[in-house]
Amino acid sequence: MSKYHNRKYVCDGITFDSRKEARRYVELKALQNAGIIQDLRLQVKFVLIPSQREESTDVYKSGKHKGEPKLGKVIECECSYYADFVYLENGILVVEDAKGMRTKEYIIKRKLMLERHGIRIREV
Repeated sequence: MSKYHNRKYVCDGITFDSRKEARRYVELKALQNAGIIQDLRLQVKFVLIPSQREESTDVYKSGKHKGEPKLGKVIECECSYYADFVYLENGILVVEDAKGMRTKEYIIKRKLMLERHGIRIREV
């Protein structure tokens, strides 16, 4: 059970974080089979803020990357959003989240999705 008391559900061999998400998957799969939506994908990653690295002046001295600059040490990891579902509807990209709790973290990520990628998340 998660911190929000959701049980994991398995559907078509795929584990979902909630019953709501599993039910929505079944609905979207039926819409795809009917030709109403296309290219249904699950748990698609969107980078909201890339990782931050220290500057480095080192270059690779050998190997296939010889002469290329080395990346500096990571000082801040990237911030990402994983969409529950992504699909095409009438040729338009739809990013969907089967939301139960709208946490502060989710609200910030939703705002960053709009600001960084120009994508409004459809909440169901």
